[in-house]
Amino acid sequence: MDARGPEAPGGCALRDAAENLFQELQEHFQALTATLNLRMEEMGNRIEDLQKNVTDLMIQAGIENSIKEQTLKT
Repeated sequence: MDARGPEAPGGCALRDAAENLFQELQEHFQALTATLNLRMEEMGNRIEDLQKNVTDLMIQAGIENSIKEQTLKT
């Protein structure tokens, strides 16, 4: 027995529509979360690549030691 009492006309349809909407919103949120996680991972990889490229360029320019020395002084 339901403690809420008799259901109003159209109440079942309204509840079903609300549940369907909630389910759809949840699916969209999960898809957005997955997309965001993927893009963050890609961004992290790009940052790592950029750091490696900067390090390589510094080595080619022969300034890696002076940068390390400046870092140690601060």
